[in-house]
Amino acid sequence: MKGRKPKIANVVPMKGNIQKEIPPAPNFLDDTARDVWDELAPELVSKGRLELLFIYQFGSYCAAVSSFIAATNTIAMEGQFYSTGKGRNGNQLRKHPAVTLQQDAMSSMRRDSALFGLSPVDATRLESGAQGDLFEQVMKQLNGTD
Repeated sequence: MKGRKPKIANVVPMKGNIQKEIPPAPNFLDDTARDVWDELAPELVSKGRLELLFIYQFGSYCAAVSSFIAATNTIAMEGQFYSTGKGRNGNQLRKHPAVTLQQDAMSSMRRDSALFGLSPVDATRLESGAQGDLFEQVMKQLNGTD
């Protein structure tokens, strides 16, 4: 090999345990929800947002995503409206029940995703740290350290 030999002082050791254990998906999840778990859980664990205490809450998010996907597929296949047929009020178009299921799933997804920082706004909120000390600025001014 040509070139300068590496010096051990130039090698920066890795800090901490890089490989964190990913909790298994809860048993109540269906196959689609498990796919969502498998896709997102490793990233949340690496960011420190998914711990053993939170697996059921994150499982709730995965189940909501699964419901959203199922309802969206139903709407794609059957349409947003259905006909009531001929009745005393004539032929009427009604909203397909899957539209309501889709909207409910989206509401659950938004609520649960905020807990894990799965939107840009929520990610920024979680990364900003704690609320901080309410009187920190006042104390700095009083101490003359500001």
